[in-house]
Amino acid sequence: MPATIYDNPDHELLREQVARFLAREVEPHAAAWEDAGMVPREVLRRMGQAGLLGLMFEGAYGGGDADALTNLVFAEALSQSTFAGFVITVLVHTDMAGPHLHHAGSAAQKARYLPRVTAGDMVTAVGITEPGAGSDVAGIRTSARQEGDAWVLNGTKMFITNGVHADLYFIAAKTGSARHDVTMFIVEKGTPGFSVGRALHKTGWLSSDTAELVLDNVRLPQANVLGEVGKGFYSVMKNFQTERIALAAMAVGHCTQALRLTLDHVRQRQAFGATLWDKQAIRQRIAMLDAKTRAARQFMYHCAWSVTQGKDIVQEVSMLKALTGELVNEVVQNCQQFHGGMGFIRETAIERLWRDARVLSIGGGATEVMLEEVAKRY
Repeated sequence: MPATIYDNPDHELLREQVARFLAREVEPHAAAWEDAGMVPREVLRRMGQAGLLGLMFEGAYGGGDADALTNLVFAEALSQSTFAGFVITVLVHTDMAGPHLHHAGSAAQKARYLPRVTAGDMVTAVGITEPGAGSDVAGIRTSARQEGDAWVLNGTKMFITNGVHADLYFIAAKTGSARHDVTMFIVEKGTPGFSVGRALHKTGWLSSDTAELVLDNVRLPQANVLGEVGKGFYSVMKNFQTERIALAAMAVGHCTQALRLTLDHVRQRQAFGATLWDKQAIRQRIAMLDAKTRAARQFMYHCAWSVTQGKDIVQEVSMLKALTGELVNEVVQNCQQFHGGMGFIRETAIERLWRDARVLSIGGGATEVMLEEVAKRY
């Protein structure tokens, strides 16, 4: 991957470390994980042993004390894998669920859970989306009411990545009548009343497990409240920035790999007495797709750098998520087209990228929602 103006030598070392891990531990085995519908726990433990889980978390709990730029380098490097089910399994753990504990957890909560999270011994998931509420967090219907010293949760969560096999869940619930009165709770697997309703079968991300979660009179002690009561909505909004930059990294990573695969293919594929690369229309379209990808990548790094400067960049991150979610579908579909019939055959990397890319304009904030977030800040 080309360097950016925000890079330092440690970033390149991290890219190389992740690339070695992917080549050794992921690429030879990930097709079997697609068939199994899950990433083996031992792979996550090996990532933890390599110091690759929780780079942004505190060093006292096994994290790397890294900034947003370093965390982006990791997410983009990880997304060089063409097995996005593996990638999203990890990024939900490190960038979408785990940060709730990192940002809002008490010292006791962090001491209890974060060392196991960074070691890969405890896999995390975040339960916000419901059958009737996704990006509209204030519209969730899962409720939590106080009974003495306990909280009782009831509701259903939907489309929860890592939902089947996680050990630790961060669940959003309404704790009052006001629209934004939302509180986050820590729920461990095995808590009475908490269950996986069903595993969901998807078009892509096949090695990533996705679930419906059911909370039926789940009783939690006060110690399981994550952050302040009634302030969970704002915690979710804060974490969306990290999540959306990570999803942009996935999109840019997919674009990069699709273009690499396609350049290799068109330089070899013969048609009508010449290679496809010799067709002016094809090479010019590839050049434009590459130009768009490089521009989006620079914007992505600028957003991460702005986070390190403490800037309010909700508008820019919303732009980034909308832009990259649409771009990855444009790039991958065009690259698939240049593969001809082979691009429609299962087990080819370009076909897998095509399936996996589709959700990136939906998950983590659909394009239309992101553009509204942009527009209302003008």
